[in-house]
Order: sequence, then C-alpha cells, then structure tokens
Amino acid sequence: QVQLAESGGGLVQAGGSLTLSCVGSDVPSGRPFKNYSLGWFREAPRKEREFVASISSSGANTNYADSVKGRFTISRDNAKNTMYLQMNSLKPEDTGIYYCAADVTPGLVAGRYWGPGTQVTVSS
Repeated sequence: QVQLAESGGGLVQAGGSLTLSCVGSDVPSGRPFKNYSLGWFREAPRKEREFVASISSSGANTNYADSVKGRFTISRDNAKNTMYLQMNSLKPEDTGIYYCAADVTPGLVAGRYWGPGTQVTVSS
C-alpha cells in the first residue's frame, strides 16, 4: 500500500506552464513507492476521467495520451518518493482535476491507489 498526494495545481493562462508533483508515503511492511508503476489522470467538468501519462517503476518507460504528447513530460525521483508532470503549452481543454495513481496500466484509467487530486485551470 502507498499513500499519494498531489500538489502544484493552479490557474494559468493558455500557453503557460505548470509542474505537478505527486508524493508517495510508504506504509510499513507495504510495497515501497519505488516499486510501483505510476500515472497521471485528469477529469474535466462533465467528462469521464482520462489517462494522461504513465511511467514504469524504474522510470525507463513512459506513455502519453495523444492529446498531451510533445507538451507534457512525466518523470519520477524514487529517492524522493516523488513523481512529476511538467505541463507546457497549456490549453483550456487541459483544465480539470489531475490525479496521480500507483500500480497503473499504460493507456487505461486504472490504478490501485489514488491521490485526492489537484485542480488545474487554464484560461483562454
């Protein structure tokens, strides 16, 4: 088990940038953060939650939704129990609540453990 908490959301103008962080807290006797695949997901108003990006436990493999390829970069620092999402060239359609999750499958909206989310609002 791992506990996750996102931060870094906020209000930004279109074309701007934001970096989200997801910090994991290891549970004693549980599987450590560094051993989980991780992912970012988002949920826009009146829309279903969608996959944004994922990263393998080592960080060697990453996957992105077509809508964010070339603009977003996912990374992780296992020494700090932290995952990041660097978001550039933001668009109003990137607005939503962003969630991080652990034990994910690339491309699917699925994860065993979830953070509470952080709001990202992109104004036009």
